[in-house]
Amino acid sequence: MSQTTAASRSGALGSDADVKSAVKKFSSRMLPLVVVMLLINQIDRTNIGFVQQVFSKELGIGASAFGFGAGLFFIGYAAFEVPSNVLLQKFGARVWLTRIMVSWGLVTMLMAFTHNDIVFYILRFLLGVMEAGFFPGVIFYFTKWLPDAYRGRAVAIFLSASALAYIVTGPISGGLLELHGLFNIAGWRWMFLIEGGVSILVGFVAFGLLVSHISEAKWLSTAEKTALQAAVDTDESVRSEDSRGISKWKLLFQPQILKLCGIYFVSVMTGYTVTFWLPGILGKIDGISAFQIGLLTSIPWIAAVIAMYLLARLTDNRGGRKLLVVGSMVLMGVGMFLAVTPNPWFALFALTLAAVGYKACNSVFWSMTSVSLDPKLLAAGIALVNALGNLGGFVAPTAFGIIKDRTGSIEGGLMGLALCSIVGIVLTLSLKLRKGV
Repeated sequence: MSQTTAASRSGALGSDADVKSAVKKFSSRMLPLVVVMLLINQIDRTNIGFVQQVFSKELGIGASAFGFGAGLFFIGYAAFEVPSNVLLQKFGARVWLTRIMVSWGLVTMLMAFTHNDIVFYILRFLLGVMEAGFFPGVIFYFTKWLPDAYRGRAVAIFLSASALAYIVTGPISGGLLELHGLFNIAGWRWMFLIEGGVSILVGFVAFGLLVSHISEAKWLSTAEKTALQAAVDTDESVRSEDSRGISKWKLLFQPQILKLCGIYFVSVMTGYTVTFWLPGILGKIDGISAFQIGLLTSIPWIAAVIAMYLLARLTDNRGGRKLLVVGSMVLMGVGMFLAVTPNPWFALFALTLAAVGYKACNSVFWSMTSVSLDPKLLAAGIALVNALGNLGGFVAPTAFGIIKDRTGSIEGGLMGLALCSIVGIVLTLSLKLRKGV
């Protein structure tokens, strides 16, 4: 072996070791921080479900107004997601992600001063505007720090915070509602004030800790910075070649994209129906406290998270993604159909089935998406599916509120969602997967 070859191989081995070392340092310093930020993000987004009844009694905000206001979040989020992502690239993650967090914390605190439906509408819309770009912003941040070979694990850990948030939101928000009367302030106001205040506090902490660029990390050696930046640049050049010349507007006319949007739209409608309306259903139980309601609302999500990880392992080992999504949607539909019962305990069981179906569907859906789209369309396609599909978070709460005001119950909405699951099943079965799995 020549000296030149030996030196080259030694340098490559050293470079690989430096990349691994740098990724490990990033994972121990930056990853936990953004996980906490996402956890708080999800709590502030979904805590509105715990004030439905009190808004009706104290503020005269009926079911239609509540559903519309809850859903307005997603309109603001969708409208400002792209501008927010552009500004993230201009100002960097340290400035922009923490700006997002502090501003949504401020709006969450302002929710404590809601006194009528108009103020409620404005604040929910503003909350969506302020949160816009956070989730895709973190994913973009990962692309600037982690090579493709390491980013999947980081994204999985990051997404686990979203799953955890569904479990802890109930006990935390329900517990804060128990502060009712402290200093003559209503419990629901305390909930918004404290949860929003925590967001602002963590946002300022993140501003001091978050590092935007590899070159700015004082905890990386010069060799680690050079090796990690080279690995990231190599992967980015490949992605740029794959996505060159792709128009997102043209993607709207791709049958596969439209089907995926429809599937995800149905799934999101189910998820946010459980999130926004379950606390109100459980409130019908005689003698139950706000904290107990919060504990009970965590049950569907504990079961759902367990199912999500079990199904993720199953699809990785055996494939069958399409059938797993179909089975999950069947469970969603059955859960919604059974939830029409007037018995809140049985409704809790039924919505647990729906929540399990929702999380199981999502855990398989994105991996199914990766094998149903051409590689050159993958990045832009996923962004479009996520943006359009999330509008289900506006449609479902709004429709449920209107149905409840007109009929006195949400049974019609639950039945409608059960039928929507059938549409999702048909769309899933019609998909063509590139790898036939």
